[in-house]
Amino acid sequence: MAMTMTQKILAHAAKKDEVKAGELISIPCDVVLGNDITTPVAIDEFEKYGFESVYDKDKICIVCDHFTPNKDIKAAKQSARCRQFASKYDITHFYDVGKMGIEHALLPEQGIVKAGQVIIGADSHTCTYGALGAFSTGVGSTDMCAGMKSGKCWFKVPAAQRFVLHGKLSPHVSGKDVILHIIGMIGVDGALYQSMEFCGEGVASLSMDDRFTIANMGIEAGAKNAIFPVDEQTRRYMREHNAGEYIEFAADEDAPYVESYDIDLSTLKPTVSLPHLPENAREVAALDKIEIQQVVIGSCTNGRISDLEAAAKVFEGRQVHDGVRAIIIPATQEIYLEAMRRGYLETFMLAGCAVSTPTCGPCLGGHMGILAPHERCVATTNRNFVGRMGDTTSEVYLASPETAAASAVAGYITTPDKL
Repeated sequence: MAMTMTQKILAHAAKKDEVKAGELISIPCDVVLGNDITTPVAIDEFEKYGFESVYDKDKICIVCDHFTPNKDIKAAKQSARCRQFASKYDITHFYDVGKMGIEHALLPEQGIVKAGQVIIGADSHTCTYGALGAFSTGVGSTDMCAGMKSGKCWFKVPAAQRFVLHGKLSPHVSGKDVILHIIGMIGVDGALYQSMEFCGEGVASLSMDDRFTIANMGIEAGAKNAIFPVDEQTRRYMREHNAGEYIEFAADEDAPYVESYDIDLSTLKPTVSLPHLPENAREVAALDKIEIQQVVIGSCTNGRISDLEAAAKVFEGRQVHDGVRAIIIPATQEIYLEAMRRGYLETFMLAGCAVSTPTCGPCLGGHMGILAPHERCVATTNRNFVGRMGDTTSEVYLASPETAAASAVAGYITTPDKL
């Protein structure tokens, strides 16, 4: 039977010749991930059931990134819980302040993620790792608990949609614009519990950071996972990050897809998702003048070095508009250091931006950029739900780093070519 890329990974993990959409399977996990919000809940379950050991201390990752550095006593208690658990069970991949980063940028950077793996994470944006040809998906904290103890997880094999990419992106257009366009096209439930599989000659023109961004937001279309084929760019990334041995899988030519879409990358324009759903995608050129009060450039979606590079080019020699707060958040310590070496941090600060240590912070309305009533923010984050970044009357507009930086300079939503 012909299978999709996702089905091949799941069949291999299940030690089966084939799996079909809708089939229930129990398979071993190569990585079990949690953060400072979800891990304490998993620990509570772990202790409630009287577990006294983990299945593999090298395959569990705990990253303190959402409310760190801790914003209040409750956040401090959550992080302390993670530290105690990690120490008790000698968890190899535990990342705290000073070593941590935003989890979905950190794990690939550390070489933990690689092609062909099965990865579960108690965070919905775990689907990011499909950029490297892995099956990765978000789960609940109770599933994380079960994964830490047994090393296994139950899955219903997802059906799949295919996105065939052609051509190359134009200047000022990035992976963020691609995924906002797609979500605008199919809707926030357009791939509900399905695999979003990307293919076509256009994939080669996308950087790894573009692919991470696109895969990261698969969940915003309701997808179980999003995945890219393994090519030379993928292999080079894994070599550069010492990922070690991996297994490549590819979809069969006659694999079954629920839907298939052809997308010409060259036709895409800078895109923004208006409040209060990612599916409210509009080309920036079609918008009226929308004044803003804040810009956030960072998150697990767009806090990588190429994102900071794109933003720095816009800010170079310019100033943040009066009345706008521009917050820059490198996704990991390594990205922060590289941005410092390249002079980006100086560029940001001279332009009037605030630069933060790695944190998820404002993305989920945690800290480092909460919005007041009726304020508007252009953010490179992944969600713009009601109250997502602060007061329920505030508004979040999702955009690429270039569009966000240009908007910070202009004081309203625009693109670099309009400055």
